[in-house]
Amino acid sequence: MANANAEIGVIGGSGFYSFLEDVTEVQIDTPYGSPSDSLFLGEVAGRKVAFLPRHGRGHHLPPHRINYRANLWALRSVGARQVLGPCAVGGLRPDYGPGTLLVPDQLVDRTKAREQTYFDGLPLPDGSIPNVVHTTFADPYCPAGRAVALKAARGREWEPVDGGTLVVIEGPRFSTRAESKWFASAGWSVVGMTGHPEAVLARELGLCYTSLTLVTDLDAGAETGEGVSHTEVLRVFGENVGRLREVLFDAVGALPANEDRDCLCTHAHDGWDLGIELP
Repeated sequence: MANANAEIGVIGGSGFYSFLEDVTEVQIDTPYGSPSDSLFLGEVAGRKVAFLPRHGRGHHLPPHRINYRANLWALRSVGARQVLGPCAVGGLRPDYGPGTLLVPDQLVDRTKAREQTYFDGLPLPDGSIPNVVHTTFADPYCPAGRAVALKAARGREWEPVDGGTLVVIEGPRFSTRAESKWFASAGWSVVGMTGHPEAVLARELGLCYTSLTLVTDLDAGAETGEGVSHTEVLRVFGENVGRLREVLFDAVGALPANEDRDCLCTHAHDGWDLGIELP
């Protein structure tokens, strides 16, 4: 356990914390192994924040090999109770082109081989055994966090898309045209590789989780070129990371105090015996 505290967690790249003057790097170990990287603790808008590079600081972890359970557990262990999870996505509609900021309210899981629950009935290193718990997940994102994120974007004159469905694929490859057209025909909005199981693991830990998705490309079924390229994704993300950081930091300052939370996230396990002690 770290001897440091944070109120809010941000899971993203080094562009979100590297410019801060006073950052403390803390290594965390968890019952689920090591997180993607150290936690970087700093202060934003008077709030104590723990930043975690989702793919590691060198971007060496592909989406399907990220230890999502360790990541969320580590954030909670230093005191974070609210988490902002920005990620790059492909647009599934022609009007959701590069530079679109969409704050989803729904999620579809199309991943295949990821550990996505703490309640698997398997013993932990300390001998405790989690019970099998069925977590309510009809609304996967924190309503309070979503409202704050939307207001923060508008305050930066970046009109966001309010709501939509993020479909999460296994990766690391991009979608085929057929898959992309299938996702679009289902009415889904954007497609990414990292939004699941982050959201459900946060809910299992009683954390408020808010996703902010930045469209970096039109997915294969929504365009007529050669398809999505990693180079193009990185270029568009780099062009927008500055204002995304501004929106994130404004949101950090506007999130409610942890002790004032009374949303669905905080009541996910009311009445349940979890069988394990959360950090």
